[in-house]
Amino acid sequence: MNKEELKAMVAELLGQMEPQVKGGDYRPTAPQPEQKEGCSQAFVPDVTQIDLRKLYLTENPENGQEFRKLKSRTPARLGCGKAGARYKTLTMLRFRADHAAAQDAVFSQVPEDFPEKNGMIAIQTCCEDKEQYLTRPDLGRILSEKTAAALKAAIPTAPRVQIVVGDGLSSAAITANAVDCMKALQAGLRSKGIETGKPIFVRYCRVGAGDAISDVIGCEVVCMLVGERPGLVTDKSMSAYITYKAHRGIPESARTVISNIHDQGTPAVEAGAFAADLIETILQRRTSGVALQSEAGA
Repeated sequence: MNKEELKAMVAELLGQMEPQVKGGDYRPTAPQPEQKEGCSQAFVPDVTQIDLRKLYLTENPENGQEFRKLKSRTPARLGCGKAGARYKTLTMLRFRADHAAAQDAVFSQVPEDFPEKNGMIAIQTCCEDKEQYLTRPDLGRILSEKTAAALKAAIPTAPRVQIVVGDGLSSAAITANAVDCMKALQAGLRSKGIETGKPIFVRYCRVGAGDAISDVIGCEVVCMLVGERPGLVTDKSMSAYITYKAHRGIPESARTVISNIHDQGTPAVEAGAFAADLIETILQRRTSGVALQSEAGA
């Protein structure tokens, strides 16, 4: 028996020793996004399109029906199931996708033409770029002398209410919600006969930038729509901070806040209408924040 015949015999014996394992049939653990017409056979479902309120992966639950009712009320990651000692693959993929979306929202920019397209005055805080904005929160609350002078020239007469849109920590929140919320707010204030100034867009903005703007133009109320720090449920959450007689150094407790403005929370149009009603109350009572709540409860 030569070398080649020996190798062939060994290969044959090894082949007979290998177990014949048949893979199980594929069974999706959750409803999958449908493949769009025209997509190739290499279509990969977008896990971000799955509603977290419906993503229930626990196998053989004791009372799955009742738990599903609980899940329908929150996008929290409940009933994720497990594969051995780890999370299921779908759970991990969705977590990583949501984390990536949150990072993108923080590091991306609101488009340069956003203020002009939506009729806003565009200004910038003392931050020079996104990196400085993230590492120096104090600079995101103040305006340079040059910017303050230009703003005063653009709005020479103090309005009762000044609407400010700030990019904040989520550009995605602003592009998704700010315009609809602002239009609803303007319409609501107009119907109440409350004067507003031309909206201002602030790049590299912290909430305190509204105080600096109020110092410059002398408005009675500042309403700032700002992108909030994104989480793992949504990267598009916006808040409205409403402050009566805002000024630099005013305590945070003096602000009235409408939070969770996004498509899974308070819709932008609804938040704008509610903010208009709230601003009317603030103007009537001449206070905001904790003092407003204390007065309402008295």
